[in-house]
Amino acid sequence: MEKRLRLAPSPTGLLHIGTARTALFNWLYAKKTNGKFLIRIEDTDLIRSKSEYTTNILDGLNWLGLYWDEEPIKQSKRISIHKNIIKKLLEIGAAYRCFTSESEILELREKQQKNGLPPKHDNRHRNLSSKEIKEFISQGKSSVIRFKIDEEAEIKWEDQIRGEIKWKGKDLGGDLVLSRRALDYEIGDPLYNLAVVVDDNFMNITHVVRGEDHISNTAKQILIYKALNYKLPIFSHTPLILNIEGKKLSKRDSITSIDEFKEMGYLPESLVNYMAFLGWSIKDPKSEILSLSEMSQIFNLSDVNKAGAKFNWEKLNWINSQHIKNMELIKLSRLIKKYWNDNGWESPSTEWDLKLTNLIRDSMILLKDAIDQAKPFFTLSKMQKEGQEFLKSKKEAKESLRSVLCYLKEENISKINSDNAREIINKISIENSIKKGILMKSLRIAFFGCLSGPDLIQSWELFSENETDIMRIERCLI
Repeated sequence: MEKRLRLAPSPTGLLHIGTARTALFNWLYAKKTNGKFLIRIEDTDLIRSKSEYTTNILDGLNWLGLYWDEEPIKQSKRISIHKNIIKKLLEIGAAYRCFTSESEILELREKQQKNGLPPKHDNRHRNLSSKEIKEFISQGKSSVIRFKIDEEAEIKWEDQIRGEIKWKGKDLGGDLVLSRRALDYEIGDPLYNLAVVVDDNFMNITHVVRGEDHISNTAKQILIYKALNYKLPIFSHTPLILNIEGKKLSKRDSITSIDEFKEMGYLPESLVNYMAFLGWSIKDPKSEILSLSEMSQIFNLSDVNKAGAKFNWEKLNWINSQHIKNMELIKLSRLIKKYWNDNGWESPSTEWDLKLTNLIRDSMILLKDAIDQAKPFFTLSKMQKEGQEFLKSKKEAKESLRSVLCYLKEENISKINSDNAREIINKISIENSIKKGILMKSLRIAFFGCLSGPDLIQSWELFSENETDIMRIERCLI
């Protein structure tokens, strides 16, 4: 039988890393088993749901490479179906109208709290007669629909991540509300636990993979599945993503949306690679740097940990730097050229872009690092104090730079490459009895204004191609 998995996000905010990690685990398992990964937008919260959030979620999944196999379903278009299912539950006696008012519920909770009891509805209207129901309606009282939960029932399932999980009916908070309040004999808008069961059944979902915060919902939903004679899917509950303090990662932890990671300069390949390790352990890993395709071949839900996974920026940064180093040069160059263009920097050629990309890639952690790393090649670096002091304290420094200029003029050398650059340095060092180290440091100061920077020979070649090497050397001799 084909395995069918889904992500069911609510479009009430931007795509969160927790939702993205859930999507990733579903996607990996679907691909591992030659199944399908589906999307259902749970947009029945009409006040908080927004179309721009739906777009953001789908765009974010696309950016991460988590493509879905069928057209996404919008839950809001199925409300009438949900209501019909609730009517069915009423007809078979599995659900009932409850007229308990909000003030009565508040009074009950205050009493329970005073006695040290957990909040739980007392199911006071479970056995109302038709006459009593009619009386409540004639008084203008609204009702919710509640699903009957047998307090003696034991709900258990074999979780693919956590093994056997058991719940007692008495621990589920009383009879479950299926729909919001409505007047007369109407049925209000269906709520999450009812809608998710009906829609998962409609979509033929075989495996439900979601966060551990849904475990109590699963127990409730299993009872609804059984009442409707639906086939139960296989459940898996992933660990939460935790902050450095060991608490659930939230908006208060600053960066949590996929858009923010993208803006910071993380690659989608890096983010999915890192997210997989937020809860998943590889047996005998040959490498921690993996593509989506590679992960999908070895992913198993049984290898997902039960304990929460702490978010680690250092690990994410390292993974991102490795993907930058391993990326096809042309692709990386196109990505970082956007940052150069945004700064108004123009390059002499595509080949020059590739050379510069190759030169700075090993020192990049984020894509946006391409700005600082490449800046000296587009703009004249300010002379730093250490550079000024070196040129003053070493009498051979300026002498070596004059010799370089003279040699370039005498030999009519207009373009520098890796071969003639080394030849120039060697000849000037020998013929003028100048230490090679001083000559190379002097050139570095001329190019970068300081004693640090990328490979000198490759840098000189790039400065030569955009015709700024002579000007940079001359400024040190003024």
